[in-house]
Amino acid sequence: MSPHTSLISTLSLFLGTALTISSNHWITAWMGLEINTLAIIPLISKSHHPRAIEASIKYFLTQAAASTIILFSSTINAWSTGQWDITQLTHPTACSLLTSAIAMKLGLAPFHFWFPEVLQGSPLIIALLLSTVMKFPPVAIFLLTSNSLNPTLLTTMAIMSVALGGWMGLNQTQVRKILAFSSIAHLGWMTSIIIFNPKLALLTFYVYILITTAIFLSVNTTNSLSLSTVMTSWTKTPPLNAALMLTLLSLAGLPPLSGFLPKWLIIQELTKQEMAATATIIALLSLLSLFFYLRLTYYSTITMPPNAINHMKLWRPSKPMTPAIAILMTLSSTLLPLSPMML
Repeated sequence: MSPHTSLISTLSLFLGTALTISSNHWITAWMGLEINTLAIIPLISKSHHPRAIEASIKYFLTQAAASTIILFSSTINAWSTGQWDITQLTHPTACSLLTSAIAMKLGLAPFHFWFPEVLQGSPLIIALLLSTVMKFPPVAIFLLTSNSLNPTLLTTMAIMSVALGGWMGLNQTQVRKILAFSSIAHLGWMTSIIIFNPKLALLTFYVYILITTAIFLSVNTTNSLSLSTVMTSWTKTPPLNAALMLTLLSLAGLPPLSGFLPKWLIIQELTKQEMAATATIIALLSLLSLFFYLRLTYYSTITMPPNAINHMKLWRPSKPMTPAIAILMTLSSTLLPLSPMML
């Protein structure tokens, strides 16, 4: 890909995100989503590998269908109420359609099937963009319409996402697929609370982005794409792998690390809203995710492979350690004591 094409795609990506986040009209929000979709497709398919082409086609079809449903739901609402304002979503059918469309864009269950496949076919940095930046516009629409959404539908999708994100990640050996199912499970936690406390949902999303960015950048530094390569990467950068262990445990939500903060507050808020059963279910289902986080942690730092390993050791070009990785990993592990200042 030429530098000009890459620059145009990257600028369009941030333009579409800013347009959707800052808009209060359905048409401009839809335009921002479409700009986002068209900007990321060349970045996904730039390697011209068949898997990358397949991932870009799957991404385009899914996002186009979700954008069409968003436009359809906003048209139904405008037809019945005369309002194109995002915050004035009142028609029940439009609310249900919008909830389904945003769930499709985010990769929430049961609309999650495209997300692991697209992440697996993308380079690591593009997979990072798909897991973080590309989720900003749908989450912004979720927050703007949180008062109008169907609570039963959202709670059902949240429980399904946490369950499927943990269950389907158990037998994965590819790092990108593990992080994809981790994303589905974390978005399930965020969706469970978005109606009752949108600020807490946004805090959960920010903490997820912080920890996921640190993990993707560290995995990109060691070029570890599967569990077998993670197992041998400790010889290249031992300090980075030690920090990666803490970051993975933080993503799992273990105290006293940063990832424990949103889960703790979500369980507390759900209990206040007399949804103790939902809080108990998602807390128990998160143990499934904890298993594959611990397995990844075990492979990255504790397991020392024997001398005669059963696969060819890959040659990895050395990549420089950047200060950004150190800062992100520090924040991913030490934000819990600062929580009174953040809330």
